[in-house]
Amino acid sequence: MLATTPMSALELCDAIRNGKAFDASRLSRILGLDPMHGLLEVQSATPWHAIAAELRPGDARANVRTTMPTVGESIARNAAGPDGTPAVGHVASLTLVTPDGELRRVSRQRNREIFALTVGGHGLFGTIYSVTLRIGTLARAVERAMRPEEMNLRPQHRARHALELLLPPEAVDDFMQQTDTRCSDWRIPLQSVAVRRTLQEDDTYLRWARRDYAEVKLSFAEPAGLGAAVRGTQLRHELIDAAIAAGGSFQIACTADATREQTEACYPQLKSFLAEKRRFDPHERLVNGWYLHQRGLLSREGCEVRWAPN
Repeated sequence: MLATTPMSALELCDAIRNGKAFDASRLSRILGLDPMHGLLEVQSATPWHAIAAELRPGDARANVRTTMPTVGESIARNAAGPDGTPAVGHVASLTLVTPDGELRRVSRQRNREIFALTVGGHGLFGTIYSVTLRIGTLARAVERAMRPEEMNLRPQHRARHALELLLPPEAVDDFMQQTDTRCSDWRIPLQSVAVRRTLQEDDTYLRWARRDYAEVKLSFAEPAGLGAAVRGTQLRHELIDAAIAAGGSFQIACTADATREQTEACYPQLKSFLAEKRRFDPHERLVNGWYLHQRGLLSREGCEVRWAPN
């Protein structure tokens, strides 16, 4: 079988400019290594394990677990790496194709505004062609890698829903006690818990890592049925409220359960983020399910509920 032909920047620009479908897996080459300046340029679909093999061949310590399989996916969510550092901490610059099909290189020094919107921007401000990574920070992430603290309470059950919350580390124990009580009250079994530390960053616009957090992933063995689904939704709403009350937040990348009030409390910049999206991409050429959900959430009008006596 022939290997997939790599995609060039010109080909990607043409695809975006003319609205043509393209195979993103073709963007998986390592483009260049600059040992003198400590930089490595890779295409956006390059897997992290390929980068580890390039930088540290044969080193078992480089075989660390990452939350997202490719560089581009990590950039889109600003996902935390093995030592808890958000992806932006490893990025020197990006080359992306903007919604109008133009190729632009952005960094903290050049086009800083687009850089801040793109990292953690869920793919809404451009399609990333390549990422230039800092070798030094990647090496430190491997050296300081921390495995999550995991507890599988019901290995025989399959988790139906998961919730990723961000808590001050000192609040985790009390929060977990509340979680046990609430799960019991709503008759929704907790299937597993994973806790890991994440670190603060100050470079992105839609910033989730406003301080050092403990990221707590709760998976629920929710029973089947409409009643259980309603109870599960209410439980997750209560747990998000409990995290906020403890000085925490939630992962906006993957927590569709959050209400408008909860989202605005944790991400007051979301409204202006979506306004920037409309400014940079007025024809909405780059749209995905995450964007449609957030746009709909903020445009939804509240509905007053009144209970009538029986």
